[in-house]
Amino acid sequence: MHLEELHQLADDRRRELEGFAHHILVCTSLGCPKNKEIIAAFRQALTNSEAGEKVLVRKVGCMGLCAAGPVVLILPEEIYYQKVAPGDAAEIVSALGREPVQRLLLPSDLPFFTRQYKNVLALFGRIDPESLEDYLAAGGYEAAVTTITRMRPTEVIRSIDKSGLRGRGGAGYPTGLKWSTVAKAQGKKKYVVCNADEGDPGAFMDRAILESTPHALLEGILIAAYAVGADCAYIYVRAEYPLAVRRLKRAIREALRANLLGTAICGSAFSLTIQIRLGAGAFVCGEETALIASVEGGRGVPRPRPPYPAEKGLWGRPTLINNVETLANVPGIIQRGADWFAGLGTEKSKGTKVFALTGTINNAGLIEVPMGMTLREIVEEIGGGIPGGHTFKAVQTGGPSGGCIPAEHLDTPVSYENLSALGSIMGSGGMIVMDETTSMVDIVTYFMAFSMEESCGKCVPCRVGTAQMHTLLKKFQTRTAIDDDLTTLESLCHLVRNTSLCGLGQSAPNPVLSTLNYFRPEYLERITGPVDPCRQEEKQ
Repeated sequence: MHLEELHQLADDRRRELEGFAHHILVCTSLGCPKNKEIIAAFRQALTNSEAGEKVLVRKVGCMGLCAAGPVVLILPEEIYYQKVAPGDAAEIVSALGREPVQRLLLPSDLPFFTRQYKNVLALFGRIDPESLEDYLAAGGYEAAVTTITRMRPTEVIRSIDKSGLRGRGGAGYPTGLKWSTVAKAQGKKKYVVCNADEGDPGAFMDRAILESTPHALLEGILIAAYAVGADCAYIYVRAEYPLAVRRLKRAIREALRANLLGTAICGSAFSLTIQIRLGAGAFVCGEETALIASVEGGRGVPRPRPPYPAEKGLWGRPTLINNVETLANVPGIIQRGADWFAGLGTEKSKGTKVFALTGTINNAGLIEVPMGMTLREIVEEIGGGIPGGHTFKAVQTGGPSGGCIPAEHLDTPVSYENLSALGSIMGSGGMIVMDETTSMVDIVTYFMAFSMEESCGKCVPCRVGTAQMHTLLKKFQTRTAIDDDLTTLESLCHLVRNTSLCGLGQSAPNPVLSTLNYFRPEYLERITGPVDPCRQEEKQ
């Protein structure tokens, strides 16, 4: 299939959609329950309505505001309805073209909607995730086909490098530099691996992309593989994401039928196959060398680096590893230009970032904002503040590998550098908000239990160190700690961080160290044994 044929398919779908006076879009993500029953109820209501033939009911991906789910969007009026039940369908259908149903209305001018800048999430809640035609009608695959038919690989890499895109999986490594390294690596056989092993508690960014716009990920992989010279790609996704896996498989089949994957794509000399590998839920497989071992069929444990995967990765061949959000950014950069992306964000942290905003927050859900937006803007404006009259205490970023940031730093602009300076990390984009009723010792004990259980056990510092830190934290949690336990806990944190083999162990102490820095009195007040005189002064 050539670019002209894709344009024709896209035009046909656009004309088909324009033939309806109203569109009823129903969110079918996991955050909106009973969506099948709601869709069936709308279709039944339309059979009894004069407007039935002029209204199209469509399933779409996540609309972002999960706290208001199930969410329904009426087009072209841009009317959002929240907490919709199957029994509301007839009333909503009767209100089409008239005054909206006030009791269900979700104002579209909420800061949650107006303060975001959507790039990766641009098609969320707008297209059917299981329809290639919908994606094409929205401009999908145009960037990929243009890339492989009209651009040289070096041009593609130069564009990604110029954009300033950095890895969205945690470390923030420059994407263009990584692509360039793989492209220059010696070897005829190269691979692309998409890391969709999203394991952070409270994080669902990658899952939402897979469920809402799976073709956007495939398009990003297609461009990346062409740029680095790979003809085979793997998507490593956890088996706990059944809906995401099902939609990914369907998207791959659709792309193959349309010659957007496979041999001689769109009449070019470029060929690419994409396979899915299911992970068993091991958090450590988010680390790239452990992920490679798992894809190869072995036990998912990390290995020392160098050599790095860019030089010696999957089956000893040069391998490009990017996470879902990183690759989903690529089509927009190619289509809109590197300067557009570089014009967003801060000097060193370019573009936008997707966050899963959860915890004690009114507007829990999925958001995308420009880098450089402050934590306060995210929490108080987009997030709608803290519910129940409570006050903000801390926000934990970066999952179990991140730190807890207190209220005094709420005006910090979000960037890789700023979060690192505060003792936290960007991570994949989890953002958990806590109010004044939250015990930081309890939170840290939970995260350390997670890290301890997910440790692969290969290296002693992580295997033993996380267990010992958890034992000490339990003593603080049960108020049986003595003064020496605090000294030991701090020493262990630095030991584990500096000597562990991979990122899991190296970052596991972050929640402890950040809370010791910002919320130390909560530890001191739980010491019931002998207390050092200096520490006694700290407590007072």
